[in-house]
Order: sequence, then C-alpha cells, then structure tokens
Amino acid sequence: MLALYWFQPWKLFTDTYVDEAVPGGGTASATPPPASASAAPATSAPTPAGNEILAAGEFVTHEHRTTGSAEIHRLADGRHQLVIRDLNTSNGPDLRVWLTDQPVIRGTAGWRVFDDGAWVELAKLKGNKGNQVYALPASVDPRDFRSVSIWCKRFAVSFGAADLTVA
Repeated sequence: MLALYWFQPWKLFTDTYVDEAVPGGGTASATPPPASASAAPATSAPTPAGNEILAAGEFVTHEHRTTGSAEIHRLADGRHQLVIRDLNTSNGPDLRVWLTDQPVIRGTAGWRVFDDGAWVELAKLKGNKGNQVYALPASVDPRDFRSVSIWCKRFAVSFGAADLTVA
C-alpha cells in the first residue's frame, strides 16, 4: 500500500487541464479539454501596453514526454511572470515549476541536473495540460535563471524543461 501512495500510478492515466488567460492572445489551446476534465475558466486577455517578453523557449522531453513553450514576461508595472503555453506532459506525484540556472540537456543526461545549481520553486504545477501563468517573487531576478523545469520533487527528476533564450 505504501508503494501505491509513493508512486501514485493512477496519475499516469488522469489529466488536469488548465486554461488560464495568458498575455498576448488569451488562451492558446488548440483542443478544448473534455467535458469531464477539471479546468480553470477560459478567458481572453489582451497584452497590456508596456508588457514585454524577456526570454522564451520550447520544452524538451526528459523523464516523460513534454511539449509546449515557456516565456518570462515583464509586466508594465515591473512584476515578472512565467507563462507556460500549450503544456502537454504526464501527470505525476508532486510536480513543481522551477526556474534554474542550469542548461537544458536533452535525453537522460538532463533528467537530474536542475537541482545541481541555483533554482527557485515558483509553485506546484497547476495542471499537466494547457496554459498557465506563475508570478515570480519580487526577490527573483529572471536574468539569474536560464531554464524552466517541470520538476518531480518526490523523485528528484525533470519531466521536461525549456531553455529560456533572451528575446
């Protein structure tokens, strides 16, 4: 019974859809979630004047197949956000969103590098599919980080990660 709790294998067969308003075009989901899936309300939000994308990248697969993109936005009021668009990865136990100073390495060599250097946990992953926005704490300078990882805290492994290239 402890093994079932630890590994939570049922998560491989369940999805959590999130469709938050993202800057610059509202929601970007190509296919809506099934009616039975849990989802945040879909809304469209135009990009307010003065917002800019500082860095962006595409997710690569690590432990689990992962696709989508990540962007760091500076808002007109000076705050920063991480925007994840069209995320598609496996659900899993204890998934987190991390900004890290480590480069993204493709393949199994890249699965465990993100806790080797500096990292900041933004939050628990809201859902394994869809569009999501995470506020960066005021104490975090996005220039100190070069990648974002969907990090499984329980097993210390990256499900997928994106290099954040300066825009």
